[in-house]
Amino acid sequence: MKMRVVLFYIGNVPVHSYGLVVALAVLLAMGVALFLAKGTPYRDHIPNLVVYAMAGAIIMARVWHVFFFQWGYYSSHWVEILQFWNGGLSIQGALAGGGLAAILYARRHQLSFLELADLLAPAVILGQGIGRAACFLNGDAFGSPTGTGFGIVYPPGTAAFDTYGAVPLWPAEVWEGQWDIVVFALLIMLKAYKWPKGCLFAVYAILYSAGRFILEYLRGDSPRYAFGWTAGQWTSAGAAASGMVFILYVAVSLPMLRKREA
Repeated sequence: MKMRVVLFYIGNVPVHSYGLVVALAVLLAMGVALFLAKGTPYRDHIPNLVVYAMAGAIIMARVWHVFFFQWGYYSSHWVEILQFWNGGLSIQGALAGGGLAAILYARRHQLSFLELADLLAPAVILGQGIGRAACFLNGDAFGSPTGTGFGIVYPPGTAAFDTYGAVPLWPAEVWEGQWDIVVFALLIMLKAYKWPKGCLFAVYAILYSAGRFILEYLRGDSPRYAFGWTAGQWTSAGAAASGMVFILYVAVSLPMLRKREA
């Protein structure tokens, strides 16, 4: 099975699958966010927030990729660090940058970041799931060789082909995208119940990070560090642990707060 980095041409201008699918992911995620925010004071802020979040996401996605995933290469190719249009963006870095931008925006407009994060969590994971299709079509975030006839064979011109050639690779990015859609469905179901502020976002962080951590064992494009973990696994472990600590804190402090109010 072969992927198409360029979907089609408009005259002599190539339309790349990665950019087109990422744009679709952002628009659909924004649409879901607007739907979920209906009847709340956050709805009018979402269009402006998306602009801030996208800027933060692009910057940090590049920083994350350069310094945490491919520093061995970019330390000898400084000129290419700013050339993000040639590929090399980390979804975990994008989440960190978008999250930081959302925090700053919430503080500036005196909004509750935790409420905002709970509201946006399903939209964010949906965007991630669709965005992984962009990686799939672009031939990046690829898996390691399966050693069997099963797997994805990438065409020449992709990073996957340059690394492994025409051999079947584990569909790591495809499975991650599918897991993201599962998490999206779970968050929509959980949203029907009343949760303490920030808990839904914490659940999102735990579920996404758990899936990402497991699937990183199949990745073939990332260097490994202590314990044989990739940068993606270390980031996932930190995010999942933070989510669990937050939920534990809420579980312990909320009964005490209610008792004090009584």
